[in-house]
Amino acid sequence: MELLGSAGVHAVGRVSYGLMAPYWQASDEPIAAPMNAIPKAVFSRTLRSATWPESTVHPDIERGIAELKTQDGGPIIAHGGATFAQTLTRLDLVDEYRINVHPVAFGEGYRLFGGPLKLRLVATRTFARGTVAYTYARS
Repeated sequence: MELLGSAGVHAVGRVSYGLMAPYWQASDEPIAAPMNAIPKAVFSRTLRSATWPESTVHPDIERGIAELKTQDGGPIIAHGGATFAQTLTRLDLVDEYRINVHPVAFGEGYRLFGGPLKLRLVATRTFARGTVAYTYARS
């Protein structure tokens, strides 16, 4: 949770934006205030505007992330599914991967990465309910 509040900007794909915006705007959880106040960069070729406070829509992910990386502030934290992660990885826009593994098995789904990646483990953290957070950096 501390990571979410330390973000300089939250980068989200269109699908995650559609799920996250209504949730955080209605939430009374302590992390909701920073999630609503911290700037959000929404990456979509179809969305024209965003109603979540502090949100801007960017049609070009490569140019948008490059612009965000030039700004001062905390880290850019990307939220999204496999397609968004694959796009960020394919365009070589990710400096660090923070992957949470929850104790649930669906049995099928999308690959997180489109192909092999050379990564090195930087940190792990285990939570009481069985979730394990892995932090990887590019090798």
